Amino acid sequence: MSSQTQAEEAIASNYSETDQHERKEDTEENHSLFSVKSILWHGGSVWDAWFSCASNQVAQVLLTLPYSFSQLGMLSGILFQIFYGLVGSWTAYLISVLYIEYRSRKEKENVNFKNHVIQWFEVLDGLLGPYWKAVGLAFNCTFLLFGSVIQLIACASNIYYINDHMDKRTWTYIFGACCATTVFIPSFHNYRIWSFLGLGMTTYTAWYMAAAALIHGQTEGVTHSAPTKLVLYFTGATNILYTFGGHAVTVEIMHAMWKPQKFKYIYLMATLYVFTLTIPSATAVYWAFGDELLNHSNAFSLLPKNGFRDAAVILMLIHQFITFGFACTPLYFVWEKVIGMHDTKSICLRALARLPVVIPIWFLAIIFPFFGPINSAVGALLVSFTVYIIPSLAHMLTYRKASARQAAAEKPPHFMPSWTAMYVINSFVVVWVLVVGFGFGGWASVTNFVRQVDTFGLFAKCYQCKPAGPPAGAKPPHSL
Repeated sequence: MSSQTQAEEAIASNYSETDQHERKEDTEENHSLFSVKSILWHGGSVWDAWFSCASNQVAQVLLTLPYSFSQLGMLSGILFQIFYGLVGSWTAYLISVLYIEYRSRKEKENVNFKNHVIQWFEVLDGLLGPYWKAVGLAFNCTFLLFGSVIQLIACASNIYYINDHMDKRTWTYIFGACCATTVFIPSFHNYRIWSFLGLGMTTYTAWYMAAAALIHGQTEGVTHSAPTKLVLYFTGATNILYTFGGHAVTVEIMHAMWKPQKFKYIYLMATLYVFTLTIPSATAVYWAFGDELLNHSNAFSLLPKNGFRDAAVILMLIHQFITFGFACTPLYFVWEKVIGMHDTKSICLRALARLPVVIPIWFLAIIFPFFGPINSAVGALLVSFTVYIIPSLAHMLTYRKASARQAAAEKPPHFMPSWTAMYVINSFVVVWVLVVGFGFGGWASVTNFVRQVDTFGLFAKCYQCKPAGPPAGAKPPHSL
């Protein structure tokens, strides 16, 4: 029997009592199709993981991809989406391999994961030591923190397109309170219905954008001059790198599965579906509006206001609530472990313990209401390492010795001829993302940030909103 098969059997046979109980409930569903609790709450299948990955991969960034196309040009925009989508799928695969390796080693040591969710920094700690744990924890938590803040600001920005009677800061107060309810969702195991709904909402919005742009047609005198400047080019490329770098929660999603060893290609399948949403919508909107998008980073600001657009805005708002939960849940787990509440079974006690995580995020969204200029900076400075560089380096170092490769719980995939080929691909990912993503992308995003710093205002009541009493026929400024 191979070591890989033994590892899979060890993991499968050592599920916690809770997992076994819930799997039994799933079996009973075959005899009770109307078990609402099981259908809506208990999700640990391959399909649940696929919905979680696809739903979490593209949210608010769907509305900024046409803006990226106006910086990159049509051809580069499409090619970068395909390239970073495939690279992101590869590093998600590496993370899944390292998770299986870590868990199989711990299972052999009779470690019990009952009421404990394994996280990425723990995988790094178990395989490479405390220094890697510190690096992984710092990058992951910072990225997820900014991701949560961005979702709150985006909610206020989007609802403002429907109702501008209240300023964005007031909307941020309201949506901060709404998003705080995610403290009651115990883990990714319980995101079944939300992931399903979230993907449906993203699908509607993407195809609405494509259809609305095609029906609208090209604006008079439309031009497609991109790419024109290196700063804009690499800023757009970094935004796409950020788009397909949404697997900072891969380990948590895997741990919620009944059989996490089946995760290997789920992220790739999710990415292929996401391509059917991002490429047609971004292409159609850029075709219709061209260079005008350079001053309108949110696609909603150019699409005609009607019931279909309002429906898309509302659906994206709900989806951003879901995405906030995805980004915050790993932070909840980290905080629970710090204060010793992670193994508490009471949902109410855990929710109360999690509130200190939500409150700072809420206030940060109020203090810094301008996520447009810092979005690409987060991608270049955080996503580059969290999602691409660290997993590739960790995989190479974990299997650097022949004995580790021989005893590996997961061997190279069938389409990969050898370990050497894996090292070549991993090295390419590290060098490319370090030079293009972090280097050029960081330079471009920081340059763009500095150029716009004079427009920032801490605690801005309504950042880049239309001025009071605009002249008739004047168009309000648009922003994210």
